[in-house]
Amino acid sequence: MWMEAGLHADLPRLSRTTPAAKAGIVHLGLGAFFRAFGAIYIEEATKAAGGTGQNNWGIIGVSLQSPRMHDQLAPQDFVYTAQELGPEGETLRQVEIIRDVLVARENPEAVLAAMADPDVRIVTLTVTEKGYCHDPATGRLNADHPDITHDLKAALPVSAPGYLVRALARRKAAGLPPFTVLTCDNLPDNGRLVRRIVLDLAGKLDPELAAWIETEGRFPATMVDRIVPATKPEDIDALACKTGRYDAAPVLHEPFRQWVVEDDFVPAYGADARPDLGAVGVELVESVTAFEHMKLRMLNGTHSSLAYLGYLAGHETIAETVADPLFARFVKNLWRQEIIPSFEAPPGVDLEAYADALFERYANPGIRHRTWQIAMDGSQKLPQRILGTVRDNLTNGRNCPGLCLAIAAWMIYVGGTDLEGKPIDVRDPLSDRLKSLVGESDGDAGKVAALLGVTEVFEPDLAAAILAPVTAAYAALKADGVGKSIGTLS
Repeated sequence: MWMEAGLHADLPRLSRTTPAAKAGIVHLGLGAFFRAFGAIYIEEATKAAGGTGQNNWGIIGVSLQSPRMHDQLAPQDFVYTAQELGPEGETLRQVEIIRDVLVARENPEAVLAAMADPDVRIVTLTVTEKGYCHDPATGRLNADHPDITHDLKAALPVSAPGYLVRALARRKAAGLPPFTVLTCDNLPDNGRLVRRIVLDLAGKLDPELAAWIETEGRFPATMVDRIVPATKPEDIDALACKTGRYDAAPVLHEPFRQWVVEDDFVPAYGADARPDLGAVGVELVESVTAFEHMKLRMLNGTHSSLAYLGYLAGHETIAETVADPLFARFVKNLWRQEIIPSFEAPPGVDLEAYADALFERYANPGIRHRTWQIAMDGSQKLPQRILGTVRDNLTNGRNCPGLCLAIAAWMIYVGGTDLEGKPIDVRDPLSDRLKSLVGESDGDAGKVAALLGVTEVFEPDLAAAILAPVTAAYAALKADGVGKSIGTLS
């Protein structure tokens, strides 16, 4: 980066203050979210345990694609700064739980060897929705995905499911118990979804392996919640000026955090199957379904709705979007009229109070969470963030005009041109196809019908049910703009 050679060249790098903990976890997809969330929880758990044997939970991070994270962290002993941004100021902490970062594309054998190590008992993942190589509409493995077709033929995989299956195969061959697969991605029923994907792939490679994973493996479901905006060069610069040290890979995050985990880990490891996460505030429960619905629908669903509509309205961040009174009223109505009625509250949770707290988090001026960033990979996110809510509402005879407006905004967004005719940098695994469908279809109704025909996103029965309201919403956005369209809903 330019800063290493220029502005910060003379500053000392971060360095480790304590010996690296022995590895007990491999994490696939080492990005900002896990470093600002799971890694901090795990480090706190090891510190809370003191010298009781819980200090063997060091993390080996894996970058599945780019060497960037390794190259940023290696010169500073794999430690980094977590910068908490609250409405009233910030706090800094140095995180040291990561002991190494491997680059899968450069050395897949090293990744498999780490995952097959007897000391590793958990593999965590944050690979985003698209990283599971599945069909979001059905929740099954997409056997035609290029990475999966590669992994079915090659011993050294490239996909996250491929690494899980090949590493589990090595452990079975060595007579070792499996590792617990702990996904931290925003997916519905995420543990069982990943289990199904892994079993689908394992079954195609070796039915005996699939049977062993099905019997011995564990895939606990989780709910994760912390807003982590992307770190920008100016954030790195500002941190260096404050501390007098250069950190190439700090993470920014809000104060709030919540981690709900189904307490179902590989039993062969006994009391050492997981860190003592409960000691540091992780909620260990029998079922996360209600928590998951609450978070996916109330936070992620409104985040995506605000991202598409806010972007089209010219707002750069979520905080800027909800500072607009029209959007503030829109999102509050969305919660109370369309989202909260769609699911059962977790035990002891007041959903109205949760909505109020979410709004305060969105309005935090210290968190610059860009609408464009949240809008990425919408084809993978819509089914679990919005469409499930829409389906449940329609099943129970409730209309959902706000969510239909959000779907229409997504359709305009993926067409690649905003309401003023300016190009949009669309980042989505289906972006070329979606843009072509919009460009090749005539009129608003034709464009909506074409996009509703994308079965990887919309199940046919749901597509038919929402055709009319989404077409009307699409036409309203095109004719009247965002402000008037959301204003008519309240």
